[in-house]
Amino acid sequence: MTMKQSKTKILFIVNLHSEEKKRDQLLHSIKKMIEVDKFLVEVAYTQYAGHAVKLSRQAVADGIDIIVAAGGDGTINEVAGQMIDKEAVLGIIPMGSGNGLARHLGIPRHIEKAVRLINQYDFTKIDTCSINNAPFVSIAGVGFDALVAKYFAKGERRGFMGYFTVVANQYLKYKPKKYHIEFADGKKLETRALFIAFANSNQFGYNTTIAPNARLTDGLLDVCIVKKPLLVSIPIMVNLLLLNRIHLAHDVNIVQTPYLSVTQSRNRVVNIDGEPVRMAKKLDVKIKPLSLRVIINKEDAKI
Repeated sequence: MTMKQSKTKILFIVNLHSEEKKRDQLLHSIKKMIEVDKFLVEVAYTQYAGHAVKLSRQAVADGIDIIVAAGGDGTINEVAGQMIDKEAVLGIIPMGSGNGLARHLGIPRHIEKAVRLINQYDFTKIDTCSINNAPFVSIAGVGFDALVAKYFAKGERRGFMGYFTVVANQYLKYKPKKYHIEFADGKKLETRALFIAFANSNQFGYNTTIAPNARLTDGLLDVCIVKKPLLVSIPIMVNLLLLNRIHLAHDVNIVQTPYLSVTQSRNRVVNIDGEPVRMAKKLDVKIKPLSLRVIINKEDAKI
């Protein structure tokens, strides 16, 4: 007598603030693509900010096999943060603005194709990070980067033009801040910077690559220290950013390290996977190697 094998359990955690059209496409794709003889599927919608944290934590406790974050990098952060060092596997349906982590993992922005990856169930382990014990998976940062995240969160305009509008309105009047940095090898650096990005994956989103050599499995953070360029240098910087060669810019210095501390002049907002969070003057940034299971596109992932 053979035992009947139980189905793999999937929970889709969907950001209710995603476009209604995308949510409808997702439900249609789930019904069309997911093999019901192998998988048992549930769908939950976030009802308020931070709800994805609660839903993901409960799903881990309930032994759900695959927990899918359907939304932007902020939703992915909330879901993934509860899955670090757990057996559950993270799936991603990119339904946000920049979708930086999804791009790095090779996950298609086409919803049906992204659902097909969930159905295939190919996964690997990747690094995660923390900043003062707050987890992040893709990118965190201080300075102008965080200011943009703050104003974008308050604005009504979404997508690339929403980001561009904030940058255009704030760039000229922004004064670079002073930072004291200490790396894992003991080296210290005093600098003024437009922003400092702590990159686990390679990009902010929209194919803007801030850390061309960042890998999700190398056990290292790529610390991108960016000085404020002269106005005449901005077109060159933008081209290098889009051409995956920003590390060649005169005003950019990238250092790889498993740990660093950054001290600011006062408490400021920090960008954590696209979400603004106010934190203390001193920031301890660490990497946790191979601590998260995630479904990837093996053909296109940059890991």
